Amino acid sequence: MGNSIVSRLVVGGVCLGLSAGVGFAQSHAGAATKASLLVVNQVDRNISIVDPVTGHEVATIPENVPELHAHEAAASPDGRTGYFPIYGNTGVGHPGLNGRSMLVVDLASRKLVGTVDFGHEVRPHCPVFDPNSGLLYVTTELDKTVTAINPKTLKIVATIPTGQEQSHMLALSSDGSRGYTANVGPGTVSVLDMKAHKTLAVIPISKTTQRISVSRDDSMVFTADQTQPRLAVIDTATNKVKSWIALPAVGYGTASTRDGRWLLVAMPKANAVAVVDLKSLKVVRTIAVPKAPQEVLARPDGKVAYVSSMATGQVAAIDLVGWKVENVIVAGKGADGLAWAK
Repeated sequence: MGNSIVSRLVVGGVCLGLSAGVGFAQSHAGAATKASLLVVNQVDRNISIVDPVTGHEVATIPENVPELHAHEAAASPDGRTGYFPIYGNTGVGHPGLNGRSMLVVDLASRKLVGTVDFGHEVRPHCPVFDPNSGLLYVTTELDKTVTAINPKTLKIVATIPTGQEQSHMLALSSDGSRGYTANVGPGTVSVLDMKAHKTLAVIPISKTTQRISVSRDDSMVFTADQTQPRLAVIDTATNKVKSWIALPAVGYGTASTRDGRWLLVAMPKANAVAVVDLKSLKVVRTIAVPKAPQEVLARPDGKVAYVSSMATGQVAAIDLVGWKVENVIVAGKGADGLAWAK
């Protein structure tokens, strides 16, 4: 996610693989629950497994990759496997050590069961599962591509060019036919044909943009201008910006609620989340959360949204009925990327 808060520069460039099993998992409180929230902790260089019922961390999985760490996570549709691309030791657009691999972890045993080696340094970042094709997509920034992986074989099966630098985050249409990347430094969004493996359009947004999400009906794509407090609303029929949503502060991560009615927008400098009515495209309320919120994840049952805070190492659980923080989960230092494992 976004900018790493680990700033030291190291020497080298090879991401080291791990041996499965020994020393990889540290269980803090019994076996995993049926559903879990995964939290990537950049500074601690590990992943928290959180019981969503109790709101407590039940285990941590150390990454054990010297001098590098993950930013983002994904879980397989059956909730059994976690995928953690090892981005590097810095933030997007900044110099530093670059990652070239992705860890694959069995979530029940907390053990490494495989790695994906991209063959060279690519800063792999945002993993997204497409349940339609069964493929796992990962943004591979330094190659200006999105890489498609067969999660059964852990083999790379295709690359899709984005045509832009710093393609940091990826969102997919519900049918998996279209992909959208937020290209941070260029301040653009690339529209991708995921089946034909080609770039369809590059949409200018701002000098700098961050994060990306798609509305539940696939009609709109949202990305946050980093120079002004506003969100771009892209019409997916025309691949053009059709309007802007004014925000109380500069936005960052976004996610639509499961019913498609609301859009949640993290606002790091405001220490709050804005709630946008997707009918009027206006902010209707704000919710205070721990300092510098980053990523937003809507739970599949539609009742709760999770918002990570890198600054405090916490995750806010927002009640989407009462529109209030119902719990603040203690994760690890630099809590960032979120994933749901059912």
